[in-house]
Amino acid sequence: MTGQFDLAVLGGGPGGYVAALRAAQLGARPVLIERERVGGTCLNIGCIPTKALTTSTELLLKARRALEFGLAIPTAAPDLFALMEYKQGSVDALVGGVEHLLKRAGVTLLRGTGHLSAPDTIRVQPDTGDAISVSASRVILAPGSITARPPIPGLDLPGVITSTEALDIPDVPARLIVVGGGVIGLEFACIYEALGSQVTILEMMPTLLPGATDEVVAQRLAILLRRRGMSVVTGAHVEEIVSAGGSLAATYSDGKGVPSRVEGDRVLVATGRWPNTEGLGLAEVGVEMNGRAIDVDEHLATSLPNVWAVGDAVGGPMLAHKAMVDGRVAAENAGGGTRAVDYRSVPNVIFTRPEVASVGLTEAQARQQGADVKVAQFPFSANPRARILGETDGLAKLVCEAGTGVVLGVHLMGPHATDLIAEGALAVQLGATADDLAWTTHAHPTLPEAMLEAALGFRDATLHFSSR
Repeated sequence: MTGQFDLAVLGGGPGGYVAALRAAQLGARPVLIERERVGGTCLNIGCIPTKALTTSTELLLKARRALEFGLAIPTAAPDLFALMEYKQGSVDALVGGVEHLLKRAGVTLLRGTGHLSAPDTIRVQPDTGDAISVSASRVILAPGSITARPPIPGLDLPGVITSTEALDIPDVPARLIVVGGGVIGLEFACIYEALGSQVTILEMMPTLLPGATDEVVAQRLAILLRRRGMSVVTGAHVEEIVSAGGSLAATYSDGKGVPSRVEGDRVLVATGRWPNTEGLGLAEVGVEMNGRAIDVDEHLATSLPNVWAVGDAVGGPMLAHKAMVDGRVAAENAGGGTRAVDYRSVPNVIFTRPEVASVGLTEAQARQQGADVKVAQFPFSANPRARILGETDGLAKLVCEAGTGVVLGVHLMGPHATDLIAEGALAVQLGATADDLAWTTHAHPTLPEAMLEAALGFRDATLHFSSR
């Protein structure tokens, strides 16, 4: 295969396969090297399967509330075998779709474990047979990320699981301890709660969702989860996981060092992810690193002139949609372009109940940067569509420059917040003002009207809610 390809992409996740597709559109002959299934973490053990489970559990809870909507549904209970089939079917269909797109685009898919043996050569070891060398004048590194393993004694005990094992649900634990109150931990907490688990969340930071959303939103979400019966402990430093008479126990201390202990039938460790860069031969060929991450410039170029890197492996937000944009940028630059990445409008979307979504600066970040800030917000309880849906918890919050009204950040908690954030992302990307949003006609009755009313609040002109 030596010399057959213009571009070699190492890693077939969202960043890698999108880079290969874009390169093919630009006329290159790309090879995509992936040791497992294309789609990476997102399609196989991340975004897609968790959202399939979220969709099923939301429907389950809705069915149990049927009488509120004038319907009689005698029973609503999970069928775990069917639930797993639905989840896997969703994954398989999307992975198959990506494979079809790659084939039609003329991308060569090479299965095996890749190792950068020279700046223009990747050595690939298939599951069976001898290793082969693939040469290409340009290389894009997209190895993704792996589950972070914090230094907590007891992680190898039976019943201690990661997000990967949490996707395969043979039974529902009566008591689930979730170590980590970030995006992954909270999404699984809500899934298992809906299936019947009593959930305890242990988060080391002072608030849930650290770095993922505005603190006001995170604090309100914690209140709602506690009202539903979850135990939410912030400032919790987990020290050990031990066996406890047929179950498990997590010992932790609070911010003042006071020790505590909670027992459960299963412990989910969801403490984030690390760049998957070990064992790739990067340092040996001169790729400069930034800790575990690959060091890149604004064009996603590495320290080697013919090598770019994208996605989780370069650090920053570990999000599939960010990786996809990275893939497009790197493919265009590998083809001679000079496009720079712009992460201002990368949204964070969190499929909890209620959903949470954020883009741009939080209120605290804006003030730390010296901005004169005015905040405008609107509750979903005053939105007609939210009331019809029976999902009135949450709010829309805009963080704006006080003088100009330029939207610096948008933070949502409520029904379909993960969809609604697209308007906020566009506003941040374009430098739109609250007035721009307020004078954009929003259809009625719809959920986006919450954004409209929040924007009106910048001029103290909110129409359908009064705090007085």
